[in-house]
Amino acid sequence: MKASRMLISTLKEAPNEAKIDSHVLLLRAGMIKNLVAGVYNYLPFGLRVLNKIENIIREEMDDAECVEILCSALQPKELWVESGRWAKYGPELMRLTDRHEREFCLGPTHEEIFTSMARDLIKSPKNLPMNLYQIQTKYRDEVRPRFGLMRGREFIMKDAYSFDKDEAGLEISYQKMYETYTKIFTRLGLHFQAVLADTGNIGGNGSHQFMALSDIGESEIVYCDDCGYAADVEKATIKLVSADNEEELELKLVETPNQRTIEEVSSFLSVDPKKTAKTLIYHDYQNNKLVAAVVRGDRELNVIKLVNAIDSNENYLELATHEEINSLDSAHGFCGPKDIKCEVYVDEEVAQMKNVVIGANKLNYHYINASFGRDFNGTVCDLKKATAGDLCPCCGKPMKQNRGIEVGQIFKLQTKYSEAMKCTYVNEQGKNVPMVMGCYGIGVTRTLQSIVEQYHDEFGIKWPLNVAPYHAVIVPINYNDEAQQALSLEIYKALKPTNVEVVLDDRNAKPGFKFKDWELIGIPYMIVCGKRAQEDIVELKNRHTMEKVEVTKEEAIEIIKNAVNNI
Repeated sequence: MKASRMLISTLKEAPNEAKIDSHVLLLRAGMIKNLVAGVYNYLPFGLRVLNKIENIIREEMDDAECVEILCSALQPKELWVESGRWAKYGPELMRLTDRHEREFCLGPTHEEIFTSMARDLIKSPKNLPMNLYQIQTKYRDEVRPRFGLMRGREFIMKDAYSFDKDEAGLEISYQKMYETYTKIFTRLGLHFQAVLADTGNIGGNGSHQFMALSDIGESEIVYCDDCGYAADVEKATIKLVSADNEEELELKLVETPNQRTIEEVSSFLSVDPKKTAKTLIYHDYQNNKLVAAVVRGDRELNVIKLVNAIDSNENYLELATHEEINSLDSAHGFCGPKDIKCEVYVDEEVAQMKNVVIGANKLNYHYINASFGRDFNGTVCDLKKATAGDLCPCCGKPMKQNRGIEVGQIFKLQTKYSEAMKCTYVNEQGKNVPMVMGCYGIGVTRTLQSIVEQYHDEFGIKWPLNVAPYHAVIVPINYNDEAQQALSLEIYKALKPTNVEVVLDDRNAKPGFKFKDWELIGIPYMIVCGKRAQEDIVELKNRHTMEKVEVTKEEAIEIIKNAVNNI
């Protein structure tokens, strides 16, 4: 392709909307263009990268004997009512009504569609196991789209669903997808970590997320170098230290004027924050009730764990207002689990503590020496957010913490959808048995941006060779120079019939301008034809290393051909 015939829309500066490097570079390099908040058009270079990522995914999914289909993004309400998710999914679900007043949604995910398809088309156990997948656009009405393709309202996703006869079959399908995802992200060059994860709105009893490691990642993970345990903090558990053996002291009500925060209370009472417990009051709008969550004072509440404990949805959970707290005969900043007039959920760590400081549900007062079971009660569960230094639940060694971008997630759905939607097969005894399902997703567009986040420098993007929009670009210093033009065309024509995807920059522009363009766009190899063109000598530049070497045209061609043939 000649550059003069291409849509090259590089920018010197990114729009103000871009806050992270990868978003800035995708806009500046002319890979994407914003349409409205959270929605992007893919420009020629970006589309080529996107297609290559999709092809790698297809190759590995096909190699795992999965079958590709393509479903509608428009989904009828009736299927979501069958699964029970129409009311539960939350405001991210884009709902619409047609001219006949029939209700639909734009699919954020496709469990209902694939399940309905399987129940209609798969009846015999001879057809199982079966794994169907698609690569398709999804829609979620994000309350705050941000970071470009990382969190948008429209995005491309690969989703797959496995159907098995039993749990043993699901385990095999799940493991195969785990291995397939490992191959996909390895081929894409991502530095990633597979971690245990919460199942969220999708449901099921087991899940792993694949995290592209990055300081800007929205997800936090904890991991253990000793035994290999790794989990998203929403899912992570820890090994508790031994329970307090101290003698229970007498419960006392003490005045703590205007001391609301854990820091203020612990300082005022001269106690370690670890010897306090904080009580957070939430309004669960899905179940229309107030609930109290109690965690150790120095801990952060894991809202996802609370949602799971009360069987709700995070979209319907909000911190209670001062008025709602007052309705419980409590006071903001002084809430406590003792005698509070709502359901109480107590973290397992607090349940084994003795002589802790808690709020007294009375303005300017706290209790000291409170102990679970004697002074307050509640449903005991894991509510805390794990963090660096906590003990690994498997081996007991201190864990480390990192951040990551979720690029893929796999789930053991079991019969959550097949039972609700009557997706069954007939077994040897002639009985209808629910199929056992798995679900496997990859955020294709998020993966694209994650690659940029891991592969860039101050000059622009550094695409891995197998997903780069083009493998090489030929840049004559002066295209009007007869020798430079002739050599450029000769190299171009030599590479065109090969596997090398090549651009000839025939634009009438200054060389510095052209160099900056291609460094920004991130083409892996640049062949510069300059003052030694008459000698058939060129400068070959490697975008990843920024190394420049003078070589003959034949050497340049062979180096690039060999690199491309070995990806």
